[in-house]
Amino acid sequence: MRTFVSVPLGGLSDAVADAQTPLDMSGVDPIDPTQAHVTLKFLGETDDPDAVVEAIERAVAASEVQPFDCNVAGYGVFPSLEYISVIWAGITEGSEQLTTLHEHVERATTALGFDAAEHDFTPHATLARMRDARSKSVIQEVVAERDPNVGTVRVDGVELTQSMPTDGGPEYETVAEVPL
Repeated sequence: MRTFVSVPLGGLSDAVADAQTPLDMSGVDPIDPTQAHVTLKFLGETDDPDAVVEAIERAVAASEVQPFDCNVAGYGVFPSLEYISVIWAGITEGSEQLTTLHEHVERATTALGFDAAEHDFTPHATLARMRDARSKSVIQEVVAERDPNVGTVRVDGVELTQSMPTDGGPEYETVAEVPL
């Protein structure tokens, strides 16, 4: 199964949909707002989910992160404004806790043999992916000129999530929940 470790943002699905409205244009594929989340660690193919869950449990305990509020706001892009592949909303409150969780999960999962992250961790919630550059200049303008406050959600755990490809984009299913 193809998996990742995430913090769900389901309580913000209506606000995520609102933040996606200015991104509704040709060449841009929005994510399902009910599946909004912050990815702490992408794992890929996972043969032993039970071992991964145990590693996540140890990582969360070692992090000593307690339940916290996470505010999602603003627009950003990966990898750059010149070449946009992902449009996201940033984290303005709770990024320190998310980074701490990421660091502990990263250590625990690389100890199991998963690849180390190839880039620095930037806490964010993906809003859409750019399929092609038709709307690049408009997206650049939206990102530069708008600063939506998507909302705040209480984070009280992390999840091991399975990603299943479908014709309409990936669908996610929670494999396990690990409370903070």
